[in-house]
Amino acid sequence: MPKGLARPLAIGPNGTVITSNSTEAFMVKKRRKYSPAASKDVEREMRRYKRGSLRSGPGGKGGKVKSRKQAIAIGLSEARKAGKKVPRKAS
Repeated sequence: MPKGLARPLAIGPNGTVITSNSTEAFMVKKRRKYSPAASKDVEREMRRYKRGSLRSGPGGKGGKVKSRKQAIAIGLSEARKAGKKVPRKAS
C-alpha cells in the first residue's frame, strides 16, 4: 500500500470515516461473536473429545465422536441450549 493512503476501518458516530492513521482508530473495538462462557463450553467438549469420552446423540447413546469439527459443534450446541451468546446455525 502506498504511503500516505490510509485504509478506512469504520464509520464514526457522526458519519466520518475512521482510518488507520486517525486517533479514533484506537477506540474502535471489535464485538465478540461468541461469549467467553460459550468458549468455555467448547473447551470442555474438546477436552472430553481428546480424552475419548465424548459421545454423540441424545444421552450420549450415539457413539464416540471422532472429529474435531463434531466436538466443536457439540460444544456450540450446548452453549446455545444454555442461552449463551452464540451466532445462529448456518443451515
